Amino acid sequence: MIKPLVLLSLNLGIALGFNQQAPLRLTAEPAANIQADQSTADYPQSPVGFDDQLWGKSGDKAAMLKSIDNSLRYLETPAATRAYQNYGVQGISRDQVKRSLVRFRQLVTTNTSAAKLQAAVKKEFTFYQSVGKDNKGTVTFTGYYEPIYQASRKQTAEYKYPIYKLPADFSNWRDPQPERVMLEGTDGLQGATGPLAGNEIFWMKDRFEVILVQIQGSAELNLTDGTKTTVGFAGGSNFAYSSIGKELAKDGKVTQSQLTLPGIIGYFRNNPKELDVYIPRYKRFVFMKETFNGEAMGSINVPVTPDRSIATDKSMMPPGALALVHTKLPYASGRSIQQKW
Repeated sequence: MIKPLVLLSLNLGIALGFNQQAPLRLTAEPAANIQADQSTADYPQSPVGFDDQLWGKSGDKAAMLKSIDNSLRYLETPAATRAYQNYGVQGISRDQVKRSLVRFRQLVTTNTSAAKLQAAVKKEFTFYQSVGKDNKGTVTFTGYYEPIYQASRKQTAEYKYPIYKLPADFSNWRDPQPERVMLEGTDGLQGATGPLAGNEIFWMKDRFEVILVQIQGSAELNLTDGTKTTVGFAGGSNFAYSSIGKELAKDGKVTQSQLTLPGIIGYFRNNPKELDVYIPRYKRFVFMKETFNGEAMGSINVPVTPDRSIATDKSMMPPGALALVHTKLPYASGRSIQQKW
């Protein structure tokens, strides 16, 4: 009998049924992959699979089940079939990922406490631990949020930086696909002269805010006509994500302590001409679609679920699979933020 699988990052703990999304990013070297860890000697002392949040005062069992169902829905799509046809980790298939999610869903539904769920998971699942970006288990997380920005449905002198929808002929774009600078120019205003022409859906005042919308994969827009709407991920060119902040740090423009979103935003507000230098270094171009105040969507085109969705490096973690994560998460406490396991 083939056991279900659970993919691990770092030591295990909080159970997260995950989707391949934009919310939390696990970064790792593509060649790192995952390795099997089937030793059970330390399970009684470990927090593997212990998730009291499912039954606590703020119990979110419904959110967990929703996230699993979203992953299961993705696994039935042609996109999932393609993703698993040549998946780089031997022995992990779409069918195995699906059966693992189905069984885990049954365990969440039928067990009545975190301890009972933990015992069932330890008994029935085979665990694979991520070797991380350094082959030593180091995994990096970043937080997801849905920003709120001002935008216009019409181009004006003030609102001049476009958000683009996916071009109708995008599936025919051949490799090598054009870099960002080839699509919109160094100043971000040349899209109307190339393959992006006619695909503008909104305009924004701040060029860097457009980049943040693309990186985050969703945003709420307060429009100049007094209405509100949302946009979500629709597709992107096949360049890997690259950090504009790291490029600034590499060139000595910001210090490590300034390598935060507020720090980077502040740098560009004080040095707006530098946008033409550093934005083109982010070669990937992301297209959006209007989602009409709907849920934030991730890159596998299903809704993200607070506390239950993570984004991963697809070369390391199978898309739509179940994952267990042992890390601290930020929670609001009044006006302060507390880190809790």
